[in-house]
Amino acid sequence: MELLGKTHIDFIGKRNISFVLSSLVAIIGIIGIIQIGRGAANMGIDFSGGTAMQLKFSKPFLIGDARSALHKHGIDKADLQEIKEGNMLLVKMAGAAVGKQSEVVQTAFKKELADNPFSVESTTEIGPSIGDKLRKDTLIAVALSLLGIILYIAWRFDFKFGIGAIVATIHDVLAMVAVFYLLNKEINLLFITAVLTIAGYSLTDTVVIFDRIRENLHKNLKGAMHNIFNNSINEVLSRTIVTSLTTFVAAASLFLFGGEVIHDFSLALLIGIGVATYSSVFVASPIVVILENRALAKNVQTA
Repeated sequence: MELLGKTHIDFIGKRNISFVLSSLVAIIGIIGIIQIGRGAANMGIDFSGGTAMQLKFSKPFLIGDARSALHKHGIDKADLQEIKEGNMLLVKMAGAAVGKQSEVVQTAFKKELADNPFSVESTTEIGPSIGDKLRKDTLIAVALSLLGIILYIAWRFDFKFGIGAIVATIHDVLAMVAVFYLLNKEINLLFITAVLTIAGYSLTDTVVIFDRIRENLHKNLKGAMHNIFNNSINEVLSRTIVTSLTTFVAAASLFLFGGEVIHDFSLALLIGIGVATYSSVFVASPIVVILENRALAKNVQTA
């Protein structure tokens, strides 16, 4: 399926603009990573420890009444999310004392909302030490996955392509962290799942472009590197747009209709799909062009 005809866009020529933009995003992302490592960001109970409860009420309720009920019983920092389908309420208390808060929540609602009986659908409790270990293990897992990407690309293509792919993937991860950090969104295991999903998606998109670049390099070894890369990106541009659009529509459906529980997860996917498409064209490819030109210049000097 071809949405566009033959295009002649100078993607590589715009690399200075894209590098400045990407650098700004990366700096914010690095700050976010540091804050996550310190536990100073908006950490979910997966990483900070705490209690999460899902309650099902018999009648509709006001979120303000639920918050007021908890406040009267000494719970001031609970994160409440209303799930209107089924009159359900998600209560999260990060850093709270494990084993006691669930009982306090039930007591508060039984007393303050006595005319609206409820049942406990699920309760999750994570201790602070476990949350700290999960946070550290997650950062290690992301680092190992990025290392695996550079090894795969270096083996399949060339080490210079591997560098371009890993920089683009790291850029995508930092961009997602930057947006979530600026929006003060909760960092939890679902977000990390979205990050690793987008890392794989970014790699797939980059590999398609790199495949065409490699083919054209073999056909025209004497052509200007700038033109070979631009032609290759333009040749697969329709495919890239179609793939990104179909994936974006699927993620948008989750975002709009998937409910509160996976709302932030689907938001991370939407951000990641857009960023991954951008980085495969404006980050990965220009970096490889720079490295290839340096290698050619070095060979010429040696000769």
